[in-house]
Amino acid sequence: MKLKSTVSAALLAGGMTLSGVATAADVVIGVPNWPSVAATANVLKVIIEDNLGLEVELQNGTNPIVFEAMDSGAMHAHPEVWMPNQQNLHDTFVKTKGTVAMNPNGVPAFQGMCVPKAFANKHGIKSIDDLTNPDTAALFDGDGDGRGEVWIGAPGWASTNVEKIRAKSYGYDQTFELTESDETLAYANLDNAIKAGKPWVGFCYTPHYVFVLHDMQILEEPAYDGSKWKVVQPTDDPAWLEVSTAPTAWDTAYLHLHYAKGIEKAQPEVAKLFNNMKLTTDQVSEMTYALVIDKKDPAAYAKEWVEKNEDAVLGWLTN
Repeated sequence: MKLKSTVSAALLAGGMTLSGVATAADVVIGVPNWPSVAATANVLKVIIEDNLGLEVELQNGTNPIVFEAMDSGAMHAHPEVWMPNQQNLHDTFVKTKGTVAMNPNGVPAFQGMCVPKAFANKHGIKSIDDLTNPDTAALFDGDGDGRGEVWIGAPGWASTNVEKIRAKSYGYDQTFELTESDETLAYANLDNAIKAGKPWVGFCYTPHYVFVLHDMQILEEPAYDGSKWKVVQPTDDPAWLEVSTAPTAWDTAYLHLHYAKGIEKAQPEVAKLFNNMKLTTDQVSEMTYALVIDKKDPAAYAKEWVEKNEDAVLGWLTN
């Protein structure tokens, strides 16, 4: 591979030595359950294995599990931490304990609630406040219980808990059943609903392929007001939902790679990569499209991506 030889020469020219023979799981990367983080994790695996001579293991895990593992040294990176969604974990392990570091190059992201635009236009649905209208909610009632169904995210996502808080704060938890399911299933349901002209409402975010596939109406909300957001996660307070409030739009989110501080001494070349990696919103959206819509194998796609972006990768490894 051209990149491997190029990077090796650059590292040696800079007075650095590549690691010797790798042992199993020199580097362990945590992989939570959404497509873009799987793509990014596999890209990191290809870069490290092909250019630093180390073996990388990818391990599934929820956000709290990955952070706990980075704290103990059992894992070395979380490729895509959503901030402020994971603010509590960031504060605990980065600010308080100092065992985890954050890559400074955040990828901007949006979060909100969406309805297919054709359906929204047909029924005059524009604002998140419309979800509190029982007549509007009845349009989304698929099981005949008198309440609509709204997808608020996948189990284990911090944003899913925040959407429960937002539903309570706006009041549509009284008119809708808040449903949780795997993202792949939720967006398959969206695709089927659009094809059949049926209703769908749920959580949406960028970077994501769904905005490439479909024309979506983002529901209007009051602008983000930090003074009105009090978001507590279940890991911090058993009464988290009762004490939390979030009656405005999300603030702009940023996706940051986080990594175990201990790797700075154990594998400094890897730590440099983790600290320097920088992606754009469009690049992350393209990654999710490739894995979910084109159904490319994550490992094979990662190799293709690294080859096409070798100049950027060289910069992450050597700068």
